Amino acid sequence: MTRGRFITLEGGEGVGKSTQIRALSAALAVQGVDVVTTREPGGSDGAEAIRALLMEGSDERWDARSEALLFAAARADHVARLIRPALARGAWVLCDRFVDSSRAYQGGGGGITDADLLMLHGFGSEGLLPDRTFLLTVSAGEAARRVSERGGSDRMGNKPADYQARLAARFAEMAEAEPERWRIIEADAPADRVTAAILSGLAEWLP
Repeated sequence: MTRGRFITLEGGEGVGKSTQIRALSAALAVQGVDVVTTREPGGSDGAEAIRALLMEGSDERWDARSEALLFAAARADHVARLIRPALARGAWVLCDRFVDSSRAYQGGGGGITDADLLMLHGFGSEGLLPDRTFLLTVSAGEAARRVSERGGSDRMGNKPADYQARLAARFAEMAEAEPERWRIIEADAPADRVTAAILSGLAEWLP
């Protein structure tokens, strides 16, 4: 059986990742693709338990190293129990965030080296990387409007402005460094146009 495709959506708060995961899932299903949608942190029972530790409480609850270890542990369970089995049966996995979020948040935002984060990922998740990663970008004003509409941010979204600026820069840096894997999508546009742009970035693998 042919291995499935692993697709991730990345970006800061309010860029529309959840909306696009739902739209992509529906569009791919119409084309006969077996689709699994998931998120990080989370996606498996163990990872969801760790998610509660990571996403709740004050900004000072964990330092960057503690966060990196918790995210890596959640991801290891997620990969072993959901992502790899789905890919093995030929399904496409659509994931809202993956290791690149750790590289941006705990790396660019928190100052942990990329080498250390990838070492944790190599051990915990055996280095699994997506086949394609879409970086959704929006203007600061639009992101703030969307976050406000949904009722505010969680603990990670409430990081200070300088942190948010560092992680945005890190996302852009990663995308530029790996153009074969990454596609940058301007997500200020209406949702259906964003979905169409993402589908265009997957066209090589579709019937």
